[in-house]
Formats: sequence, C-alpha cells, structure tokens
Amino acid sequence: MSDRKHRVIFQPMGARTEVAEGASLRSAARSIGVAIDSICGERATCGKCKVIVQRGDFTHDNLVSDINHLSPPDAGERAYWQRRRKGLQAQGEDPDAFRLSCQARVCGDVVVRVPESSQAVQQVVRKAVRARPVDVRPTLRKLYLELEEPTLEQPLGDWERVKAALLQADPITRGPHQLPLDGEKLTIDLAPLRELSRALRLKEWRITVTVRGSHEVVRVESGYSETLVGLAVDIGTTTIAAHLCDLHSGAVLTTEAAMNPQVGYGEDIMSRMSYAAEEDDGLHTMQTAVLKTIDRLSRRAARQAGVKATDVMEMVVVGNTTMHHLFLGLDTLALGQAPYVPTLHSGLELRVRDLGLVSVNPGAYVHLLPITASFVGGDSMAVLLAEGPQRQDEHWLIVDVGTNAELVLGNRRRLVCTSTPTGPAFEGAHVEYGIRATDGAIERVEIDAQTLAPRFKVVGSDVWSDDAGSSGEHPLARGICGSGIIDAVAELYRVGVVDAGGQFRTELESSYLREGEYGRYYVLAETHQTTIGREIPITQEDVRQIQLAKAPLYVAAHYLLHEFGLERPDRILLAGGFGSHIDPLRAMLIGMIPDCPLDRVHAVGNAAGDGAWLALVNRDCRQEARDLLRRLERIELPALPGFQDQFMLALHFPHMVDPYPNLAKIAPAREIDPMVARLYGDNVPTIGSKTV
Repeated sequence: MSDRKHRVIFQPMGARTEVAEGASLRSAARSIGVAIDSICGERATCGKCKVIVQRGDFTHDNLVSDINHLSPPDAGERAYWQRRRKGLQAQGEDPDAFRLSCQARVCGDVVVRVPESSQAVQQVVRKAVRARPVDVRPTLRKLYLELEEPTLEQPLGDWERVKAALLQADPITRGPHQLPLDGEKLTIDLAPLRELSRALRLKEWRITVTVRGSHEVVRVESGYSETLVGLAVDIGTTTIAAHLCDLHSGAVLTTEAAMNPQVGYGEDIMSRMSYAAEEDDGLHTMQTAVLKTIDRLSRRAARQAGVKATDVMEMVVVGNTTMHHLFLGLDTLALGQAPYVPTLHSGLELRVRDLGLVSVNPGAYVHLLPITASFVGGDSMAVLLAEGPQRQDEHWLIVDVGTNAELVLGNRRRLVCTSTPTGPAFEGAHVEYGIRATDGAIERVEIDAQTLAPRFKVVGSDVWSDDAGSSGEHPLARGICGSGIIDAVAELYRVGVVDAGGQFRTELESSYLREGEYGRYYVLAETHQTTIGREIPITQEDVRQIQLAKAPLYVAAHYLLHEFGLERPDRILLAGGFGSHIDPLRAMLIGMIPDCPLDRVHAVGNAAGDGAWLALVNRDCRQEARDLLRRLERIELPALPGFQDQFMLALHFPHMVDPYPNLAKIAPAREIDPMVARLYGDNVPTIGSKTV
C-alpha cells in the first residue's frame, strides 16, 4: 500500500476520511463508522456493498471525483456486474457508475453515494434467556465484617486482620451450597489489596468482602453491600448477547445485544480466520472489536439494572471455536487447516484484565466452557447444559443452525457430535434480495395452492401483506431474511411451482411466474409492496443456494443417526437465534432436518445463552461440562466414506431416497431427480459405500 493519501466522501452521510492509496472503499467506510452491508466475506458475490461513484468537480470540497480514481474491476467484480447489467438498465440505472466497495481500491480523491439498499442496518437480535429452574450455586459470595480498629498494642496488618475476621465469620454466614473457606490457602487479589486500606478506614472498619470459591478475595467495598452480579455472554458469529444476572437469586436482570463487529471483516468463520492470518494485525483487530463490544454491552446492561459495570465480578463466555479463539486472541491458522486442531479443548478461567476488558471489575474472572471438537465449540456445550439430552433415555437431535451448523445426537448412554458449514445463504448471502433479519425483511411466507398468490410478513410488523394494519397500511418489504427464504422455497415446493429437484416447472402458468434474463422466477413481492422500488423475486439460483445450504445439514444428521442405527430421532431441538425462527414444517419439507413427528420438533431459543447463564449461576454446571467433554464422541464429516454421494442425494426435496412418512399428507409425490438417476440408477449409495 502506497504512502500517498486520498480523500473519500460518503454520501448521503457526508462522512469524510483520508486513506492510504490502495485501501478499499469498504475499509475506508468502516474506519469512520459508515456501515456498508456485506454478507459474502468481500468475495464480490453478494453485491450488498455496491456504491455509486459521483463524477465531477466538487468545488466546495476542493476535489475532483471520477470513476478512474478507483482501481479497475477485477475478474470477479466484472462477472458480478455482467450478470446484473440488464437488470440495472431496466431500472434506469447506469451500470458503469456502480462499484463493489469491497473490491474498489482508492487511487485518487473520490465521492461515492451509498444507496439505501447497501446501508447496513442493525439486525433484530432475539437473544433472551428462557426461565427455567436452577439451583443457585455461584462461585462468589459476600461477607460483611465489622473489625476492631488497630492500636499501637495490636498493629496487625489490614489483610491479616480481614483474613482472621473472614475465618471467624465463615461458619456462621456460610449457606448450604457455599464452599467453606480454606484458611491455609486464603489469599487476596492485588486489585482489592490496593483498595483495602482506604476501604477499611472510609466506613470506620466496616467492610464487605467478595470471596471466590474457597480461597480468594476478589473485591472489597466500604460499608455494607449486597450487590452481586455476573455476566453471561454468548458470542455468536453474527450477534453478541450479554445477560446481566443477580448471583444471589439467579435472576436475569437485563439482556443487551449487538451485532458482532467482526462481521465487517468476514461474514463467515473461514473469512475471519483468513483475515486474522493474512492481514497485518488482523487477529488483534478482531479481538479488540469484540472486547470493546462486550465492554459496551456490560455498561448498557448495568445502567439498565441500576448497578455499576464494575459490580460485575464473574463472567461466563461461550461461542463457537472460532469465536472462542478470536475472543482470546488465539491463532486460528491450525484451526482452519486439516486436521482442524484447536489450541485447547479444555475449559479455561482467567482474569478479565488479562484479556483487556476494562468496564467490569478488574478482579473479575471469565470462565470459558470446553470446546468439544474442531468446530463444535463452547456454545454447543452450553446448549447441552441447557437442554440435557445426556439426562434422557430418548435419542435427541440438537441442531444449532447458522453459517456453520453444530449437531449433537444422543441420550444418557451415548453422545455423538459433528459440525458442517452450510454457507451464508441462511443469513441472506448469495440470495438475490437476501438480507439479515432487519426491519422490513420478509420472515414468513405462505403461497395459496390454487391461485399461487403469495402473502408475507416482515420483521417489525405483525400484519400480513394481504391484510391492512390498524393504520390501514400494508407492511412493505426491503428484502428477505433466512427464515423467509426457507419458507418461500418450501412453499414453492409444496404447491408444485418447483419440483423435487429444485427446478421451476415450465408447464405452469401464473401471473406470479415470469421469465427473466436468467430463466423463470417467482414474484414474492410486487414493486408497490417494497421500499426498494422494484419487485422481490425468488429465482432459480436462490432455490439452488438453499439446496446447497440444507444438504450438508441433512447429511450431518444422517451420519449421526447412522452411528446409532436409527432412521429418525425421537425428538429434534432447533437451537440458536436463527433456528428458533425456522418453521419446523418448512424445514422438514425441504429436508433441512430428518423426518420426525412435527409435535416433537421444537425451537429452544438461545439455548447457548441459557447454558452460559446456568454455568454462571451454578458452578456445578462447569463440572458437568468437564464430564461431558470426556464423554462426547466426535466425527469429522469430510473424512467419512460416501460423503459426496450423500450430499448429492440430500440436494433433493426433501431427500432422494430417505423416507419422510410425517410429510406424506403434505409434500408432493416423490420424483426421481434426473441427474441422480443418471448417476446412480438403481444403485443408490448408502453410508459407507464407495463414491461413484
């Protein structure tokens, strides 16, 4: 990158910056807080980050802006615009004025306009903890002490005086679930030790001491104090949620959530690992971004609960393996290459000050749950703590759906887990009008089997598109999010618009079925039903992207069932923020999940956050997690024989050969995919067979 600097102005925000020659427009925007959307990891495939270059002499800013002040499009960007050229022209747009901000690099002063469709808006974060019974057994407790003032005759040191008082008070104050103090090992952390002298004398030798476990004082406060709070943090690939909890009662006082700022460096975990490995200071940059977000969430949560962020004395943090490593600042290079080895599997405890968190108390600890497998992280362990298949006789299948899906199958006798990348289509990437679950995103779809007319609901409104709300207005759409895409494709299959192979039927006639530059498509929302000035379709490529995303998810479940000799699980639990908003029927219709009675398929909400909360308020859960780590068996899918064959079969709706008796009255009659028939004929492969 050159030492030369150039000015960049982003409109309509009016935001200005100066960047080194060679910097991308999107990185320039990110450096000054201009949020430009992107969901493909800056691979020039999603087009969400497109901007319009303003040309001319901007005398007020004393600069000349021109398209040539950006690097020319590379092959990937040229291919993207070639596919979109006719569509832009039909909308009255000049295709040559657009650039993908993730690819365009600054080589001169430039003014760009960020259209509404490219302006990143905050995803609607649904991360509340579910109420459930729990024995409250935190690692912390408080003891109030009233000490004798030292004299010349009894000049015992402050800490020794407090230590003696603690050991004397312990048998009287200790509750039934609290650990006894260990007089031989009892010590004090440096941070409270520095506060001790002042705290004792401020309230005439009355003091409240916070003890962790059986042997460490982690906080001292002048006078009497009852406040004892902790923070359970779920670091998701897309969102971060922080639950502030009362450690006396176990109650969740408040929840705060935000987008994971690492999204700006890569939509999926592989993109982020690449950024960490290839960019200067990339690992530190992403770690710092997450730490700052957690600090901000802790301050917001504390303010909402009427306490101080420095009252937080304990944290439990969960996340997938990549999020775990980036949070700790651990190198992810080995994790991204076969045999995909994490830096550690075991749980970990360390002080927040060693991480660089600054808002919570410097004497606080952070506990991270164990990592089960290469890409089955602490979040999956948290789900097990919350849902408890290890405490059941039935075979439960837990599916945490995201750009990387984690699955666990088993019962009290055996547990097996695996993971699989599904791609970002479930988050809206690679889908023509896909967006995250923001206000205006289509999240529910129904199609009339007779008329083929669609109706939809958008995030932020309870009104269906064919109904008028109390204001008499219909909801307007700006795109379609993951749950809406699944609904739409499942409904197109259910009513027969697409066949079991995912192809649009050519013999059907309907005003909602139209021909475009790249073939037949279905109009989900007409222009007057959107805020973007054009219709929102479901294209053949959109259907294909959902097939490519759902197939590995089904194959992962299929291999787990094979381990137990089962055709179907007794119960399916859909976990995670995204999994909680998938319609079980639609998910089964397209074959995202195996066959199961629909009344035994449940969305369990943010179960990872629930598990983090349980580990925060009950220390025994941490031991349970350590025990589970020894029990869990792991399988790596790509290494298994016949994986590619099973993937091909799973592209079918709902599956080429596997039975779905619970869909018999709902799904169209089974068909043979011509491609699969040509490949396999009557010799359909089973697990363990050689690849054809």
